[in-house]
Amino acid sequence: MDKFTKLTSSAIPLPIENVDTDQIIPARFLKATSREGFGENLFRDWRFHKDGSINSDFILNNEKYQGSILVAGDNFGCGSSREHAAWAIHDYGIKVVVSSFFADIFKGNALNNGVLPVQVAPEYLKEIFEAIEKDAKTHIEVDLEAQKITIESTNSSSNFEINPYKKTCLMNGYDDIDFLISNKTEIEAFEMSRA
Repeated sequence: MDKFTKLTSSAIPLPIENVDTDQIIPARFLKATSREGFGENLFRDWRFHKDGSINSDFILNNEKYQGSILVAGDNFGCGSSREHAAWAIHDYGIKVVVSSFFADIFKGNALNNGVLPVQVAPEYLKEIFEAIEKDAKTHIEVDLEAQKITIESTNSSSNFEINPYKKTCLMNGYDDIDFLISNKTEIEAFEMSRA
């Protein structure tokens, strides 16, 4: 995984509540076991009409909104436990998803795949949506080390929680195996002390 410490980017607003994993990546695209290529089908049934033509009304098809941050409505990632939802978001180029609530399994899958879920209070989420509506190029800064998110145009900030282990993994670009390998010396020393 790539290291994540701080990201400053414009954002894509998706003010829809209860976005489930089947909307994020429909079940018919779950045949592959490799993580690559899922981004092209992110929100497939919202981005495209049934005939395959682009749905110009959907936010991801609006060139006005760009960036590596997706700002979503409450209860993002609910539904089935498919890890492919996190794969699709990451493969599309989104590094951070901001919401007022995440489904637990989605949150874990996101963190395991290099996507940072930032949970904020509903009032702060509303502030972010309002700032983006006022200016589509509004930049949001996400500082993982400080566990802080800031709307740069208003300088309004909020702290967010993250599991310390997952924070360490993201900041170092580790998956679970990489983390164990990074502690190899300490593990070996512990084993020797028990011999």
